[in-house]
Amino acid sequence: MNQRLVVSTAFASLLGLGLAGPAAAADMARNQGREKCYGIAKAGQNDCANLSGSHGCAGQTKTDGAADDWKYVAKGTCKAMRGLTLEEAKAKLKKS
Repeated sequence: MNQRLVVSTAFASLLGLGLAGPAAAADMARNQGREKCYGIAKAGQNDCANLSGSHGCAGQTKTDGAADDWKYVAKGTCKAMRGLTLEEAKAKLKKS
């Protein structure tokens, strides 16, 4: 392997690590006071990737109430919406 490729790969990795920290911190700050609630998202209204890995982005769920798709809700409101925690969603998927 040539030395230039090794150095550029190492540099790109370090640069990527430096950018990931602030992005993760911003995401945490934005979602403070909220929790992921599984099984309540309407078709096309999920917030991000699902547990089963069939899609990786927001707005891609095809069915209402899919147990592996989630939305952010205010902390403490998921149960009132008949939603599932991460553990409950995983258990439900295992049974399927």
